[in-house]
Amino acid sequence: MSRPLLFLDVDGPLNPYAAKPERRPVGYTTLRVPQAGGTAEEHGGLSRRRRPLRVWVNPEHGQVLLRLGYELCWATTWMDDANRWIAPVLGLPELPFVDFGDALFRDRPDGVHWKTRPLVDYANDRPFAWVDDEQSDLDQAYVTAHHRARALLHHVNPRIGLREDDFRTLTDFARSLDTSQATS
Repeated sequence: MSRPLLFLDVDGPLNPYAAKPERRPVGYTTLRVPQAGGTAEEHGGLSRRRRPLRVWVNPEHGQVLLRLGYELCWATTWMDDANRWIAPVLGLPELPFVDFGDALFRDRPDGVHWKTRPLVDYANDRPFAWVDDEQSDLDQAYVTAHHRARALLHHVNPRIGLREDDFRTLTDFARSLDTSQATS
């Protein structure tokens, strides 16, 4: 049996962007990621550069994630850019990513997060865990109704990012899948 998927959001779980801006969390390093700035024509002929995006990541998280027993997959608006900017700092190999395509930032009338359906489709009835800072009970209900395998939607506080308790929860979920498959 293949390992379960672990869908990883960057902003919130890996980058505690909502932490106090003057207080980088202990163990984290600061990245400055260039942002697209548009053309001079878009700014009335003035050349305008956007400030780089400040991103905090903890290099130790990569090895912890690799030991959890999941197949890791980016589930972030960063999509493949996570492989360029985030993975090297975490010591992760290039990971597959969910291409959100037309769903990107498109609100749904039922209140389900725009990532939820693409993640369920990508998982294709494989067990998965999804770490993010934006899921709700509506997302859990959608997954329950549309996904036949077990799934864990794990909310991470964007002020503190992934912590030891979060990793323990993910480990326990993966182990519970091994137990339920052994008894099936």
